[in-house]
Amino acid sequence: MTQAPRSGSGRNNPRGGGKGPRQSGKPGGGFSGGAGKGRSGKSFGKPQDGPQAGKPRPGQSAGAKPGSPAGRKPGASAGRKPGPNAASAGPRAYGKERFGQNLGPVNNRPKKAKTPRTGHGETSDQHDPQGVRLQKVLAGAGVASRRVCEDMIEAGRVEVDGVVVTELGVRVDPATAVIHVDGMRIQTDESLVYFVFNKPKGVVSTMEDPEGRPCVSDYLKKNKDQRLFHVGRLDQATEGLLLLTNDGELANRLTHPSYEVPKTYLVQVRGPMAHGIGAQMKDGIELEDGVAKVDSFRLVDSTPGHVLVEVVLHSGKNRIVRRLFDAVGHPVVRLVRTQVGPIRLNDQRQGTIRALGRTEIGHLLATVGM
Repeated sequence: MTQAPRSGSGRNNPRGGGKGPRQSGKPGGGFSGGAGKGRSGKSFGKPQDGPQAGKPRPGQSAGAKPGSPAGRKPGASAGRKPGPNAASAGPRAYGKERFGQNLGPVNNRPKKAKTPRTGHGETSDQHDPQGVRLQKVLAGAGVASRRVCEDMIEAGRVEVDGVVVTELGVRVDPATAVIHVDGMRIQTDESLVYFVFNKPKGVVSTMEDPEGRPCVSDYLKKNKDQRLFHVGRLDQATEGLLLLTNDGELANRLTHPSYEVPKTYLVQVRGPMAHGIGAQMKDGIELEDGVAKVDSFRLVDSTPGHVLVEVVLHSGKNRIVRRLFDAVGHPVVRLVRTQVGPIRLNDQRQGTIRALGRTEIGHLLATVGM
């Protein structure tokens, strides 16, 4: 896993400290890539806290010493499911991670079909005699210490290939096993990397541009030798969050319409805006390529001559936000994408690239059922 950039490179402050978001400094800007203030001085565009914001971190519960029960062969208990409070039975995964955002528990992962129960005395398909002990794989991926990982397994919080594993003797192949802790995917392939780029206006969403215009690769610096590709596109005039990765499966799912990954935008238009525009956009507007609509519409700030709106939509059609606002008579003055799925831009500086934290990666993978 590529390490996160050092201080000053624009990553989010995981403890909520430090300086506030920077303003773009451009004439008529009104807002930056993350959160900022409108002309009226009111705060706007600040992402909402996660579902666990403000709650104390669950403490580790006392339990039996780790060790496989006597007389039981290593394997997976396919029929045993974690209880509703399994995630709170001990420390959260990646609880000591310093970088990225704590996005809380995963609650939108698609449910899988039940796996048939293995017969008495049989070894489950999840056990690979030539593999590595599951708790060692988890600890090596940075989930927690090996002792805590053992507690997680015994508490029914760990799945391997969709089956809950509760015994400590299970061995897995880190290269092929799909492992989840509390529903969050644990990435064990260190060759896969994930970044967030805060794209400035005027940069094209390509790695190379035959016309010589500024492109994404101009900002990669230390990552120039890596074969990365962008997830989706932002037009040249649109700013904000662009995901970069070499994980082809994730990129395909994030851009596929069937997964309906939500994207959040801050939109600045000329005001005043007539009442009912938001309801009209949520009901659907007929465009040249069919009906399009937003999932949510929220007025963030309004000053004489300027209106700032936050919209969320999952459509991936070309220039969809600009076309929607054109259709209601409010051409976009400035457009910034602030969030894709669970990943938020927050106060990341424009033109910077930061590595996603492991928790963010787990949530992003879970968003598309990986």
